[in-house]
Amino acid sequence: MKVMDHTNVSETKYFIIAGISDVPMIQIVIFLLVLLIYLFTVGGNLTILLLFCLDPQLHTPMYFFLCNLSILDISCSTNNLNNVLISFISGDNRVSVLGCIVQIFIFLSLTCGEVLVLAAMSYDRYVAICNPLSYHMIMDCRTCAILAIVCWLLGTLESIPILVELIRFSCYKSNVVNHFFCDIMPVLKLSCSDAHFLELYILTVGVVISAFTPFLLTFVSYVFIIAAILKIRSTSGRHKAFYTCSSHLTIVILLYTTLAIQYMRPHSLVNLDSNKLMSLFNTAAVPILNPLIYSLKNKDVKAAFRRRMKFKNMTAETKA
Repeated sequence: MKVMDHTNVSETKYFIIAGISDVPMIQIVIFLLVLLIYLFTVGGNLTILLLFCLDPQLHTPMYFFLCNLSILDISCSTNNLNNVLISFISGDNRVSVLGCIVQIFIFLSLTCGEVLVLAAMSYDRYVAICNPLSYHMIMDCRTCAILAIVCWLLGTLESIPILVELIRFSCYKSNVVNHFFCDIMPVLKLSCSDAHFLELYILTVGVVISAFTPFLLTFVSYVFIIAAILKIRSTSGRHKAFYTCSSHLTIVILLYTTLAIQYMRPHSLVNLDSNKLMSLFNTAAVPILNPLIYSLKNKDVKAAFRRRMKFKNMTAETKA
């Protein structure tokens, strides 16, 4: 397939997604691995969503935010991994310039939303542990809905200037994107347009709103949470609370570390091959760990699953 090296954006109708590897045998292994990861991610997160919808005992703020996180994980995995799966099946690894820009916009919106939802979850845990008597009054349906809407809306609004700026790009040095999906840094590497505003926007707005503010909220919340846990006299109670905190902080640290390595640098200093591996880890590991750590290993979710299975068996016996 012909690759253009110095072409105007008006002539560049599509980008070529380089993928993770161009070795046929490795491509087969990667396809099977990505397919397995995607099915597990979708299956695990859909299980959480279905249990939340079907079991009234899970209708709590914590599981409400978990459902938002599950929707974000499913959407982000679908957006990022579809190029790997579709290109292997069809043999066509091209994507239109507009389609590539839209994929970048969706990915950034979902990622910003996920960071904000994690911050909302830390606030929910803070209220539950530090102010348990007023928990249901503070975290009522209205408050939870407002927090969720703000997370989704703010994540989208933050990404709109990037979308507008990418559409305004006038030329690209090449049409080969060195990644397995359309990401902002590989596209900036290709651009011969002035990208200083976009770099500045990513480093400032991305750091202040998408990273530092939610991280600071999470950090402050857990300072108060740990202080409250240390006051618990029961050893088993402290252990259970610390286990919940460590699980949440593990995901937060993993997500923030990979995002910082990928995006908190000028694009001239970015190593695309290392970024590709970080993106694969971020796209694959975090969405899989979320249902495992937050829900599938949770006693409430296990009990809800057993109740649904028992109800299903009773229904089948009644029909028989």
